[in-house]
Amino acid sequence: MSQAFLTVDDVTRSFALPKGGQYVALKDIDLQIREGEFISLIGHSGCGKSTLLNLMAGLDQANTGGILMDGRQITDPGPDRMVVFQNYSLLPWQTVRQNIALAVNNVMREASDAERQERIDASIELVGLGHAAQKLPGELSGGMKQRVAIARALAIRPKLLLLDEPFGALDALTRGNLQQQLMQICQQAGVTTVMVTHSVDEALLLSDRVVCLTNGPAAGIGQIVTVNLPRPRQRLEVMEHPDYYRLRTELINFLQQQRRLKQRRQSLTSAAPAEPTPTAPGSIPRKVRIGYLPGLDVAPLAVALERGFFSERQVQVIPVVFHRWQQMEEQLRAGELDLAITSASAPLAMAMGLHGQPAWPAITPITVTRNGNAICLARRFRDLNIDSLATLAERLKGREWPLRLAIGQRGSMQDLLLRHWLASGGIDPDREVEFLTLSPLAMQAALLTGEIDGFIAGRYRVAKAVDSGLADVLATDLDIWSNHPEKVLTCHEGWAADHESLLLDVCSGLIRAGQICEDGGQHDYLVGLLSRPQWLGTDSALALQRQFDLGSGPASGRRLPLNRYHSDRAHVANGAEGAWILTQCSRWGWTPFPSNRLELLGQVYRNDLCNAALEQAGLPALRPERQPIPLACGLAFDQDDPIAYLQQLPFNRSTAEAVVPVPNGQTNRPLAVH
Repeated sequence: MSQAFLTVDDVTRSFALPKGGQYVALKDIDLQIREGEFISLIGHSGCGKSTLLNLMAGLDQANTGGILMDGRQITDPGPDRMVVFQNYSLLPWQTVRQNIALAVNNVMREASDAERQERIDASIELVGLGHAAQKLPGELSGGMKQRVAIARALAIRPKLLLLDEPFGALDALTRGNLQQQLMQICQQAGVTTVMVTHSVDEALLLSDRVVCLTNGPAAGIGQIVTVNLPRPRQRLEVMEHPDYYRLRTELINFLQQQRRLKQRRQSLTSAAPAEPTPTAPGSIPRKVRIGYLPGLDVAPLAVALERGFFSERQVQVIPVVFHRWQQMEEQLRAGELDLAITSASAPLAMAMGLHGQPAWPAITPITVTRNGNAICLARRFRDLNIDSLATLAERLKGREWPLRLAIGQRGSMQDLLLRHWLASGGIDPDREVEFLTLSPLAMQAALLTGEIDGFIAGRYRVAKAVDSGLADVLATDLDIWSNHPEKVLTCHEGWAADHESLLLDVCSGLIRAGQICEDGGQHDYLVGLLSRPQWLGTDSALALQRQFDLGSGPASGRRLPLNRYHSDRAHVANGAEGAWILTQCSRWGWTPFPSNRLELLGQVYRNDLCNAALEQAGLPALRPERQPIPLACGLAFDQDDPIAYLQQLPFNRSTAEAVVPVPNGQTNRPLAVH
């Protein structure tokens, strides 16, 4: 994007409630607007559209963050910004000319009378009201009054024109005529414009981009739609453009999905029983069962238990160990587990009912770990001079049998990363590779017997295979997608609604433990803790080696920052990352790409719970960034245009978009805490 003219930087606006507390209208708004751009704000009532416009005008101030125009912070109203309201705001006892002159004379005090008159006359002619210059507002139609308001705003040559539903009170015919005139006026004047509207068609006709706001309270930017329709625009020509109805459908879908999400949250809240929140000493602890597979990803769970982060909140966490991912997910679905530390892709896969499983309303409140994976091949491949993706791809050409690679679970984050890495090197995962689903505990033995040629797994499993002389590392996830989500906390949506305070106690404990896991000074402590049988056992020191051994030669001395437990916004439950997961599930033909992706992502990724847990842990809130996600293959993923990204990918086996049903949050709702 070119240099921003107007920057909305991490803006949050809240209001004090009469009976105490705060109502958060807008939260973590980030937006950059180019000079001369026309932006429309849409969203349901109460989403903070007018609040954001008032902040841009300087009529109100944000609680946190700020707004810059031309590099200067907006702190109060000014003549470089003019607002046009729905109710015209004209002085009824003054003529058209006098209403416009009031603004011109107030701002252009140093100009001569002739210069002011020239400016007034030009503004009247710009909106086509020369014949009505001497009329009072009471003698004008609604459309003419609004044109006077626009002329008054433009007469002082503002840099930013702000329109708050300017045509909402007009009849359809007048509204259509004024929309066309406004478009011509803004283009002729070259003014940057931001408009609040409830009309999808109005937004598409006038805008360069449409900013879609999510439901309030704590409304944010849910999607930004770029309107690449040619200018100058005529209404009929716009409606006949091949992209018009695709864009219109996208905006309407956004609004419909937001309505369904609001109804869903309301139904879950109304059905939730009163939840006890014992925190006083002597209270009966609340029990919660958490499933996990041994590995470095569970270090925060081990630390939180050992340091008493759960028990101090009167929570008794019962860790339940598994050796296969599928077995753990089955127990979670059955209600035998309350929570589980799963693959980052699992909540979406469970919610959509992928791979032959019934849809289950999974959510994730926090990301537990990021990164931490490596791809290794049997050491015999080194003897064939295969030491990179390129040499592997060359070797596979013409080979009669596929490369056999093990994964822990079909559709897991590791599976998606491995497939993406192979495809980026020209290897077709579905035709040149055979994937075997094995328990991570069995992968090293399968490599030893020759059952598999390699595998992707966490740092712990790969380090053991390298140390045993069985494998060499070809890539880590830093070579695919640095800082990707790896493991997340997953639970039933209904359980989360019924036991929100309990869930927040668990999440805040894991977050606090994540800080310790990344503290380099705690290395020896972690080695000792994780050496216990229920975690990693005696190989914990190997898993936590400071310099990860790739096995392919002398150690480089470079420390690979594989596992992320806390830094770099590690805990964010980021729907943008979920959108990338959806593209991969569609890419490999497992599901149509969801046309209702925002509804699905809004249900699964609960960053509101993440921020509540961060606050409880004494840490600042985190927001998902709206910047494109860079991947090592050279393609950046833009959450606002996932289809364009999907269409660029090699070996794309996606089908047409389709609505993916979102499971009811009442389905298989757990009845109580164990």
